[in-house]
Amino acid sequence: MSHAESPEGTRRDFLYYATAGTGAVMTGGAVWSLVNQMNPSADVKALSSIMVDISTVQEGTQLTVKWRGKPVFIRHRTTKEIDEGRAVKLTELVDINAENKNLPADSDATDQNRTLDKDGKWLVMIGVCTHLGCVPLGNNSGDYDGWFCPCHGSHYDTAGRIRKGPAPRNLEVPVAKFENDTTIKLG
Repeated sequence: MSHAESPEGTRRDFLYYATAGTGAVMTGGAVWSLVNQMNPSADVKALSSIMVDISTVQEGTQLTVKWRGKPVFIRHRTTKEIDEGRAVKLTELVDINAENKNLPADSDATDQNRTLDKDGKWLVMIGVCTHLGCVPLGNNSGDYDGWFCPCHGSHYDTAGRIRKGPAPRNLEVPVAKFENDTTIKLG
């Protein structure tokens, strides 16, 4: 009788396969628990999107809300601010990318590509300077009537685009949309 036909070989093969299978299942369980612990917790998931009531935001003012641990500027722009923003040529900008998460990454930084609505009345931006993470001052601050970061001297225009100073990029526009006439959903 050959070794391949012997019952001991068959039992041995069974034990090898059973041990390997058990080891694979145990390893998979251990890896799954390690990977699963890296998923966001329930409180983080709850903050992934928020609804913001903009019914009380008057023209020419802004509301600042905290979202994902960062300030978000929601500005109701005046006709003057819209006109100033739309008069700027792309060749005058430091960063020609829209930095708008609602648009394709290669979208240019025209005023229309930075605002939430086609009329340009609503501008929503992460209120963190792209130089070193400071929070710029608003309410028509700086040389371009937009936002100014006094820490290192970055000047942003009425569309939140960097115009002067050390900041390399425009203020980021987060994923946002109108839920209705008085509510914006962030995230």
